[in-house]
Amino acid sequence: MNKINYMEQAENNLLHTYKRYEIILDKGDGVYLYDTEGKKYLDFAAGIAVFALGYNNKEYNDALKSQLDKLIHTTNLYYNMPAIEAANKLTKAAGLERVFFTNSGTEAIEGALKLAKKYAYNRDGSTDHEIISMNNSFHGRSLGALSVTGNNEYQKAFKPLIEGIKFADFNNLESVKNQITQKTCAIIIEPVQGEGGIYPATHEFLHGVKALCEENDILLIFDEIQCGMGRTGSLFAFHQYGVTPDIITAAKALGCGVPVGAFLANEKAGSAMVPGDHGTTYGGNPLVCCAVSKVLDLFESSNIINHVNKIAPYFENELDKLIDEYDCIVERRGMGLMQGIEFSYPVNDIILKAQELGLLIISAGKNTIRLLPPLIITKEHVDEMIEKLKSAI
Repeated sequence: MNKINYMEQAENNLLHTYKRYEIILDKGDGVYLYDTEGKKYLDFAAGIAVFALGYNNKEYNDALKSQLDKLIHTTNLYYNMPAIEAANKLTKAAGLERVFFTNSGTEAIEGALKLAKKYAYNRDGSTDHEIISMNNSFHGRSLGALSVTGNNEYQKAFKPLIEGIKFADFNNLESVKNQITQKTCAIIIEPVQGEGGIYPATHEFLHGVKALCEENDILLIFDEIQCGMGRTGSLFAFHQYGVTPDIITAAKALGCGVPVGAFLANEKAGSAMVPGDHGTTYGGNPLVCCAVSKVLDLFESSNIINHVNKIAPYFENELDKLIDEYDCIVERRGMGLMQGIEFSYPVNDIILKAQELGLLIISAGKNTIRLLPPLIITKEHVDEMIEKLKSAI
């Protein structure tokens, strides 16, 4: 079959939940992807912030191949060495004490919300607690994660959602204060809003929310599914703010390609759950935890964080030059290698033209191009991206 036939077959069999671009990707190497017709693409989306180490990393691949030959899965009723090693490395790197491995970021959010509710239930025996989330946020598509996603367009067809969810304005401390009641058990925030348009939190906002949480025995949850794992210039974005949450969620680059997520907690929050409160069949299995463990090793041995901090200023500077050159660009926002360029009009045509030119980029909302390259990019890759993007504009 040719390309058109394959796409028609996909449309006949798959649920129509995505507007897919007319590309069938076949393989990847470094920061490049190749389609089934051999066309080469510079990838500045990285599977939506997943492939931090780039494609076809030999050390990563070899580790997974070795684990495949040993043990792929076993129930969490038993211990397995990769999970023990991954948990030890991840908790130390994050600076929190407990971790639960999930299959996705959405499941990590679900677990974090359950943990907050259980903590509050243990405290006062009530079941009517409230959670505060942010307007313009995105936390996932399941009913629980959707309930704390601050975008009515995603929610409206699936209501009623979980009760007791309230929304405040991002980077507006007074707005958060106004939503707090005696029933508030948690506040959930993306340190950098991703899907909502690449908006970083201010230091004052996160410190202010942390103080409110401490004053009122409220758990602070940071969603670092997209902005975590080195993307902003530290392993987790909260490390740059000097604010440690009670719970964080992670996924995407945590496994660099395998389906794995996690929620981590300090001892105060983590001790709330006991056997029977939460579980998963596949989460934390030997294969995905082997990937997590190897990713953390490679981040350290390759000095990924240092590399991000070296290349990010050049990346930002080259993007800023576009603002001076094009009146249609409103502003640049972001941290590290998580950048957004807002235009004065919808960006879909630019994305399509970029694909023709061999550049893969994605949007964050209608008017913002989201740039999430593999963390291994060089100045030469930035230059190539800028040249193709300018042509597309």
